[in-house]
Amino acid sequence: MENSVTQDGIASLLSLDSSSVQPQIVVQVVDLKPVGNRYTFNANDGKMKIKAMLPATLTSEIVSGKIQNLGLIRLLHYTANDIPGKSGEKYLLVTKCEAVASALDSEIKSELKASTGIVLKPKQEFVAKSASQIINEQRGNAAPAARMAMTRRVHPLVSLNPYQGSWTIKVRVTNKGVLRTYKNARGEGCVFNVELTDEEGTQIQATMFNAPAKKFYDTFQKGKVYYISRGTLKLANKQFKTVQNDYEMTLNEYSEVEEAGSEEMFIPETKFNFVPIDELGPYVNQKELVDVIGVVQSVSPTMSIRRKSDNEMIPKRDIILADETKKTVVVSLWNDLATDLGQELLDMADKYPVIAIKSLKVGDFQGVSLSTISKSDVVVNPDIPEAAKLKSWYDSEGKETSMSAIGSGMSPSANSGSRSMYSDRACLSHFTTNPSLGEDKPVFFSTRAYISFIKPDQAMWYRACKTCNKKVTEAMDSGYWCEGCQKKDEECSLRYIMAVKVSDSTGEAWFSAFNDEAEKMIGCTADELNVLKSEEGEGNEFQTKLKEATWSSHLFRVSVSQQEYNSEKRQRITVRGVAPVDFAAETRLLLQDISKNKMTSQ
Repeated sequence: MENSVTQDGIASLLSLDSSSVQPQIVVQVVDLKPVGNRYTFNANDGKMKIKAMLPATLTSEIVSGKIQNLGLIRLLHYTANDIPGKSGEKYLLVTKCEAVASALDSEIKSELKASTGIVLKPKQEFVAKSASQIINEQRGNAAPAARMAMTRRVHPLVSLNPYQGSWTIKVRVTNKGVLRTYKNARGEGCVFNVELTDEEGTQIQATMFNAPAKKFYDTFQKGKVYYISRGTLKLANKQFKTVQNDYEMTLNEYSEVEEAGSEEMFIPETKFNFVPIDELGPYVNQKELVDVIGVVQSVSPTMSIRRKSDNEMIPKRDIILADETKKTVVVSLWNDLATDLGQELLDMADKYPVIAIKSLKVGDFQGVSLSTISKSDVVVNPDIPEAAKLKSWYDSEGKETSMSAIGSGMSPSANSGSRSMYSDRACLSHFTTNPSLGEDKPVFFSTRAYISFIKPDQAMWYRACKTCNKKVTEAMDSGYWCEGCQKKDEECSLRYIMAVKVSDSTGEAWFSAFNDEAEKMIGCTADELNVLKSEEGEGNEFQTKLKEATWSSHLFRVSVSQQEYNSEKRQRITVRGVAPVDFAAETRLLLQDISKNKMTSQ
């Protein structure tokens, strides 16, 4: 019997009401792609298409090759749901289906319709086998080294995703972390990670725990090239990732690592994602690292700085970079970069070299400053178009151009977004009516609003280390263990982490606030509020303190970003700064707005 889609199948299922029996229809899978831990596709019956989603339970069917893009499936159980925000549009949530045919030669079009259905010849039978099935047939019971050689078909890092079968990558170790020990409620263990770069310059972080960490720690050497297979991938935690990749890799006891021979070595192409100097403000004190290119304006002598954590003296050297935005920024070089590269730059400073730096931390010293870390990579006079363009601009006009520091005039406040409370002013409706704000990177705004509600039964604080402020856990015997400091302390402090509802004339929104900002809103420290909360009685001071903070007006500097939760993106508004309302400044701002409106209306 020939395979075909059900003619007018989608139209028939959309016309049914909720009480009707669901028909089993055959559709073609089009544009199959992963979204989080699920797969989405367009269900096609030749005449109509409808968006559809497969649950995580059917991922194995896709990985094994039973369900394929352009293949046919029979829908056995499904529900038609409305697409939020799109009136009249629906999508199918498929909870049960079965494969009917492997991938066809092309997408089924309406003009190919026949009276008894739409029939196309499928591809040859071998396409139904997954990559893992083919590889397993070829491998047999060969030894690990032989298996690695037989599957030497190397996948680029950019092509990897959590739903693939077997793969092999060829990568260079561009950064190797230390073997760290940790202690939590489940016991003790060790962990270390490496940053891997392939020939195309794509990077990924690989992490190993416990036995695999000890097994591969001596195997991986910085600068060497390896073949790696049988690792697992998952979505990277965007808050903590240090490389530009949507996924992170975990190597376990089944993973295979083999050093490449000298004839198979390669130098990875360094890929930069430059941020112009005048756009560094929103990155201040964020976890995200930046790449910068600039002309060296000056180089300072080497100085020694005492590190707070262990009192060790480490070398530091500051350089000043400028770019076509006519802004300059101070970059602090540390350790070997300060002594070796710093001296090289000092010797050639009169030639105004162009340097490109990858993975810089953005701090708030003098408003905005940059600092190298252990993984930073510096290239002097790189052979890239951006460097040639920058050098040409500097030689022709940049030398004579008046430059200003990016941090001049900006607030040095730690998390204010490096702007005044009266710049980028927005009302709350601007956030609530734009759910995609901050999708690519956090965006900063200032707003004036009232605290309208503080939920009294929320977890308003966490136990923090008195040295580094990171979260601590209760030690086995007594006291508290800090993973960051790797030490135990008998006491800890409480630090705010809370949510407050704020309101203005246009609407309301939930803000997330951390310790320093929350203290300004509540009017006391978390330790002091905890004491008030422990007092007995109905009308205790804890409730009074929260009521006093409610319906008070503040100026907020906030960042808006997107966070993934259960494979769903949600908007998160975080308070970066809080200030009392300056009514004189507010009046001037209103007069400016009135003046602008008059000019535009004329």
